[in-house]
Amino acid sequence: MNGTELKIFGARSSDELTDRVCRHLKLERARAVTTPFPDGELIVKLEEDVRGRDCFVICSTSQPVNEHLMELLVYIDCLRRASADRVTCVIPYFGYARQDRKDEGRVPITAKLVANLITAAGADRVLAIDLHAAQLQGFFDLPVDHLSATPVFYKHFQSIREQLPDLCLVSPDVGNVKVAESFANLLGGELAIINKRRISGSEVITDHIIGNVTNKTVLMVDDMIATGGTVCEAAELVLRMGARQVLVAATHGVFAGKAVEKMARSGISQIVTTNTIPGGPRLDAIRPRLTELCVSQLLGDAINNIHENKSISALFKNTAGVKR
Repeated sequence: MNGTELKIFGARSSDELTDRVCRHLKLERARAVTTPFPDGELIVKLEEDVRGRDCFVICSTSQPVNEHLMELLVYIDCLRRASADRVTCVIPYFGYARQDRKDEGRVPITAKLVANLITAAGADRVLAIDLHAAQLQGFFDLPVDHLSATPVFYKHFQSIREQLPDLCLVSPDVGNVKVAESFANLLGGELAIINKRRISGSEVITDHIIGNVTNKTVLMVDDMIATGGTVCEAAELVLRMGARQVLVAATHGVFAGKAVEKMARSGISQIVTTNTIPGGPRLDAIRPRLTELCVSQLLGDAINNIHENKSISALFKNTAGVKR
């Protein structure tokens, strides 16, 4: 032990996940209450002493993004003013991650702004899972531990490998080729790449595939399913090209807008996500085809290693890396 007591808090967006992490570590969850005021403001009140403690706050900045982000910032400030020894933000899903560059004139780089806000609020460290782009680590002026959820996916797909004959790993865009290739090596399968052209924030065109998917069991891996446009277009393309079935794996099940309806109408046979973002009733339409994997052990082990001042590189075993 590093001599400092470990405290793990959970924001409302990651309530169940926090409980699971604490159970994995055999720790009692630290007590705090977030209360919204009638005008929409939030207040966080700690219900135990954190002076000199090593504190972790688990908070996915998912829908509603701004509210959950603000809650995280208030948590940091609250812990800092209560004299916590160290404050680590555990952000299973990092909102605003796709606004990571100026791809046209007169637009912000909001991912950097959010990183600045977290730093300015008083965080000492950040722990995240599958950031949309690895470069986001450099947006923070503090240490960032970037985990990949692929060990969790690898364990799942390896357990059902016999049900996936003639496996072909398909990258739904060029930026994810490294992850798809590593998955193909881990699971033993071929590789194909889809050329994707984004027309707008919600419209994607996929019209060309590099590789052979005929009579193949196609597994598409990505960091997130947002509007569902990319994955549904890609699934339609590989099915037209003669694929036997299509499975989709994505760390973050954002499912924004009409994504669930799109997925329900698609030819995708199985959707595999993790619980970095809580699902709930909004996913009922795809529930029969949905498998949700738990990242609590991955996060718990990382939290423990950070607390013990140990390396977390051992957690990268059986990982396909992160999206570039």
